[in-house]
Amino acid sequence: MTLAAQVVAGGGGLVKLLNTLWDGAALGALYALLALGFVLIFKATQVINFAHGAIASVGAFFLATFAVDKRIPGQWIGGPDWLAWSLSVVLALLAAVAVGLLIERLAIRPMIGQPLFAVAIITLGIDIMLRSVINDFLGTSNKSVGSPFGLDVFDIGGVRIPHTQVASTALAVICFVAVGRFFKTRTGIAMRATAFDQEAAMLQGVKVGRVFATAWGIAAALATLAGIFAAIFPRGSGNLEPGTAFFALRAFPAVILGGLDSTKGAIVGGFIIGIAEIVAAVYLQPFSDTLGNGFQTVVPYLVMLIGLLVRPYGLYGTPEVRRV
Repeated sequence: MTLAAQVVAGGGGLVKLLNTLWDGAALGALYALLALGFVLIFKATQVINFAHGAIASVGAFFLATFAVDKRIPGQWIGGPDWLAWSLSVVLALLAAVAVGLLIERLAIRPMIGQPLFAVAIITLGIDIMLRSVINDFLGTSNKSVGSPFGLDVFDIGGVRIPHTQVASTALAVICFVAVGRFFKTRTGIAMRATAFDQEAAMLQGVKVGRVFATAWGIAAALATLAGIFAAIFPRGSGNLEPGTAFFALRAFPAVILGGLDSTKGAIVGGFIIGIAEIVAAVYLQPFSDTLGNGFQTVVPYLVMLIGLLVRPYGLYGTPEVRRV
């Protein structure tokens, strides 16, 4: 069952609209997190990372192992459940970043200067490999990532806002602000210079390999956060499923709509796609017999196509000017 399908709720009128918009914004925040990781790697390397979804799944798997199976560090520190879970999230982030750095060092950096299509195919192969490994561990069952939020909700005038959605949206906003500030640092400026012209950046003393590693590390952390909250979205189920890796590909329309090289576009595109998907799931539900099951998953691609007809390089993408 898709995330959008899970949030179709009853009610009518204004309350139904507000519930729908909130659910869409919460889903859009996750899409924006994933899109931001796509954009960071593309800005640094000019490569679309097809393994992004698999890395999100790997990060969620690390959390399931640390927080639930091994109870690390919960069994050592005691204290409230939310603290132990949060520390497990930190460990999962570090482990996922290590995986991202390892992939960059072994598979991506040796390909510097090679055709970008070949590098993209390598990331596709990495995606298949990581998904196969995770699916072998999961088998046919789901794996709990734990959740300190449970099924609790805020009820504001009939608008029900799950605690897990508040946490995921707030964390996404923090990440957006942090990435924005990062691009103003020395390393962030070096990444922007590398995205503009790798050879010129190298001549100016920028260590392009370090820039690549930084982009992959940050993207892996963002993917992990999105993967974790995708597993517990929207009602606190807390299950990592074999198909979780495909969730990132659902964010791909947000990347294209916003612009492949725009962090602002990733955020805006994520929210547009998330809201469009939920609105379609809720308000087109009576027509499911005609449209078919899962029709809401097609809506993001329709929105993307319409957006590209108006702005071929995305809402905030940089148009390429070539001499002919």
